[in-house]
Amino acid sequence: MNSSIILSNCKHRLDTAITLGILFIISIMLAGCSHTVQRETCVALAKDVSYCLAPIPLDGAEDNWIRSATQKAEIKVDASRHELMTQLEIDPNNLTLVGLAPLGQALFTLIYDGQNLTSEQSILLGSEFKAEYLLAMIQLIYWPEEAVNAHLRGAKIISIDCAAPSCRTIYANYDASLNVLSNSRHDDTVLNIEYSHKNKWQAEIKLNIPQANFELKITPI
Repeated sequence: MNSSIILSNCKHRLDTAITLGILFIISIMLAGCSHTVQRETCVALAKDVSYCLAPIPLDGAEDNWIRSATQKAEIKVDASRHELMTQLEIDPNNLTLVGLAPLGQALFTLIYDGQNLTSEQSILLGSEFKAEYLLAMIQLIYWPEEAVNAHLRGAKIISIDCAAPSCRTIYANYDASLNVLSNSRHDDTVLNIEYSHKNKWQAEIKLNIPQANFELKITPI
């Protein structure tokens, strides 16, 4: 092989290595640019519908809830798509959610002790990014229905028959005394959740909020 070609290839590899090294260093530096704030524990899901974070539902079954789960979260809002890795930690005292970018740097850390929600997030996400919404979605997905409904305002979450192994739906205008939609209109659907497995922690999960053009897909790792 011509020596000039060899030198050119070596230079290209060196340039690539230097570039990757610089990107890695920048990612480490950016990961350190974060701030800590107290977050609201209630989030709006639709007009006159909100959900406030619920405590960890131990109820004597502590071992069922203590867990560590690594997941891939894919978020779509209108035409915008985002993908991140999440680490969810549940113990008797705290619910912790860490969001990681594809390069591995921490984007946000949420810690909820049952009353207060503390958020540390990268300044790159901006002040408009509300990681607590993702934590609320996780509770809507995994928490028992009775625990969710106790903290849901203006709507009710119920299990429904569907083509998937399991589904949940949040309806507004739900008459709890009759256990039916108060006006029998399915356009009162606020949120849909579909599970690929009866065991929710093993399932691939698809969640959507039709009115907000919001979709969330969670895949266990």
